[in-house]
Amino acid sequence: MKEYQTITEVSGPLVFAEVDEPIGCDEMVEIETPSGETKRGQVLESEDGIVAIQVFEGTTGIDRNASVRFLGETLKMPVTEDLLGRVMDGSGNPIDGGPEIVPDERRDIVGAAINPYSREYPEDFIQTGVSAIDGMNTLVRGQKLPIFSGSGLPHNDLALQIARQATVPEEEGEGDDDESEFAVIFGAMGITQEEANEFMDDFERTGALERSVVFMNLADDPAVERTVTPRLALTTAEYLAFDKGYHVLVVLTDMTNYCEALREIGAAREEVPGRRGYPGYMYTDLAQLYERAGRLKDREGSVTQIPILTMPGDDDTHPIPDLTGYITEGQIMMDRPLHSQGIKPPVNVLPSLSRLMDDGIGEGLTRADHADVSDQMYAAYAEGEDLRDLVNIVGREALSERDNKYLDFADAFEEEFVQQGFDTNRTIDETIELGWDLLSTLPKTELNRVDEELIEEHYREDASAVDAEAEEVSAD
Repeated sequence: MKEYQTITEVSGPLVFAEVDEPIGCDEMVEIETPSGETKRGQVLESEDGIVAIQVFEGTTGIDRNASVRFLGETLKMPVTEDLLGRVMDGSGNPIDGGPEIVPDERRDIVGAAINPYSREYPEDFIQTGVSAIDGMNTLVRGQKLPIFSGSGLPHNDLALQIARQATVPEEEGEGDDDESEFAVIFGAMGITQEEANEFMDDFERTGALERSVVFMNLADDPAVERTVTPRLALTTAEYLAFDKGYHVLVVLTDMTNYCEALREIGAAREEVPGRRGYPGYMYTDLAQLYERAGRLKDREGSVTQIPILTMPGDDDTHPIPDLTGYITEGQIMMDRPLHSQGIKPPVNVLPSLSRLMDDGIGEGLTRADHADVSDQMYAAYAEGEDLRDLVNIVGREALSERDNKYLDFADAFEEEFVQQGFDTNRTIDETIELGWDLLSTLPKTELNRVDEELIEEHYREDASAVDAEAEEVSAD
């Protein structure tokens, strides 16, 4: 193995060195500083006898006297089923004080693209226990459904709730191994030590760590490591899903920090910037991560992704949420006004969307009345929201009895359906029955999106009667 002492420049997280032989892109590198410290890096670019190396542990201490060794292989993740219950740093090294990992094999972290012909269409329901998701924006196995949030909103609490509660309902009742078939991979990028402690306390307190693999890249860790963390997480997920038959939920937070790391590296390489300074290849880079979700026709397991991103300035036209929305199959929108009202989780169902919901709900999957209830609640809530704007202008007294019922529905929808706290785990039956309770406060004639047979079966006459009595009392 050749050793070079030909470093010409150190720029931010990058080191440039001269070589006299072809070096492959993404090849792993060891750099030994004059003080004897060894740092790991990866080749970013190789041309005309010059290689650009991104250093994972930061470039402090590296100068022209440092020596560079090229290892002749790309970064690999040691994978084994024993990873469940372990906590790693952003580079895949254990930090939980446990034993060394003895891998079954070492896998290239870049992964191979799934052949579209081999993909199984995602259509099996995943129960998260969160009504705003299960009832209105259903998650299915193999889907990629991001959470669009803002700074200061409780997206991490929602992520932990999903990681803790997510199950595959059809496996319940098949013995005690149904839980073990479901695994969570948690990849944290650029989070603070305080957030990391909260995550770990929650995982350990609830016992969720036993079926989880956690990758932690902290805010004070190098930005370069941030670009590796999600790939390590997804490589582990693919192994557990397609080799061991697990249904894997991958939660990645915060993708905004990941994209900031891309921008930092792009600036150090003096690349021509794209929109708002982000690299022009960011769409491709994000797609390489998100498209690793899915199912294969001849394999048992599945990889489902929930990436979380904080929209800078709550701007959904920002390049990060904008490009993410093009690639993923919908989005869950967190809402600041709902948060200020104390609604937990503050999910705004109107701009939220799950593009695969229609295929993952209905008879045999959730319930026969799921789609109708969801559509009717969406329409009623949207009408209530519009009427709130009108109330601000003309006052509530100027509205008709029908309009007042829709306003009451919108309030009840937020306070009873969306509001559930971060510790309540609702089954899909509880969620849909709660939907019927709310819809029963509206006159039957207004339920024009629900099949008449379903109305006869589920409509609560007593709910609307109680409402009518309350109105008569207030009128007297």
